Amino acid sequence: MTMGDLGARVIKVEPPQGDDSRWWGPPFVGPDDAPISTYFLSCNRNKQSVTADLRTDDGRWLLTELVRRADVLTENFRSGVLQRLGFGVDDLLELNPRLVVLSVSGFGHDGPDSARPGYDQIAQGEAGLMSITGEAGAPTRVGVPIADLLSGLTGLVGVLAALHERERTGRGQVVRTSLLASVVGAHAFQGTRWTVAGEVPGPVGNHHPAIAPYGLFHAGAVSIQVAVGNESQWKAFAPLVGLDPDDARFATNVDRVAHRDVLTGLIEAVLAEGHVDDWLAQLNAAGVPAGRVRTLDEVYRWDQTASQHLLMKVAHPVLGDLTLPGSPLRFESADGAEITEVSAAAPPLLGEHNEAVRAWLRGDTADVDAADVDPASRTGPT
Repeated sequence: MTMGDLGARVIKVEPPQGDDSRWWGPPFVGPDDAPISTYFLSCNRNKQSVTADLRTDDGRWLLTELVRRADVLTENFRSGVLQRLGFGVDDLLELNPRLVVLSVSGFGHDGPDSARPGYDQIAQGEAGLMSITGEAGAPTRVGVPIADLLSGLTGLVGVLAALHERERTGRGQVVRTSLLASVVGAHAFQGTRWTVAGEVPGPVGNHHPAIAPYGLFHAGAVSIQVAVGNESQWKAFAPLVGLDPDDARFATNVDRVAHRDVLTGLIEAVLAEGHVDDWLAQLNAAGVPAGRVRTLDEVYRWDQTASQHLLMKVAHPVLGDLTLPGSPLRFESADGAEITEVSAAAPPLLGEHNEAVRAWLRGDTADVDAADVDPASRTGPT
């Protein structure tokens, strides 16, 4: 999807029954006899859909001809599946030596667990993320499919590097990542707590394990997040909540972490005396990072969200005009004049582009977009 946001033509090859996520729900929208999953809508903008059974002659022909013309092939089959279908890495690069192949697996393409299937929540657990999320005693998944998202973004970084390398060598290559690798690669300071310090991290809820005060504070009707990330911020924050910044219990971050429970209690007692909007105004004026916890409907109604172009309008052939979460990217020229906004075509119906893509592959049309109305009109930075 991000490749499509960046201007690439993306052709999604689905099995005849469709991508599994077309049936993930509720919620569904649209006609009762042909419901459309909002899950599918979330991650399939700027794609064209063709259906194919890769075990048939037609399916093999379709994929072969697409590979001959493609810059990038992205696949997330279990390890070895493409090989058994006759499209192993050697076969793909023989068809198109300039091809960049992105292979995303559950646990990696080699090693003792390479054959295991993997879904996001399995990876969140196996890669340790659930053990450090939520409150103590209750392993908790992140509220979005973070392993899927991280592996997609990690793979995209690899693809962009491989395409850049191809400009020098003229040849493609294979980029591999996995749900496991992408989550472990995002462990950040939690990873080095073990690899360097020999400490096994656990969940600490809504407070940072290594910084204080840094977390969610509840005080009566007030729930506010405060992130005091350095000593200058502490000196600005402490007087606002009636604390002496040089109090020996709280003088350094190490002290504050050691006395976190006491510090939290003192802060919440003072916060209870005011209104969240007043506190946010004071904290912002003092340069102390702070914020409220918004529900998703509040996020999408927020004028700041709109100002960042994070809502994207598309015209769906069945549902009509839709608003989707938008691209997080914006592009500006060196002089600060914005070049373009990322635009979008609606997530496709199953097999919506079967005829157009096959006509292009047969040579009946000069370009896959020539027989298709929407994607050709899109603008993008590349």
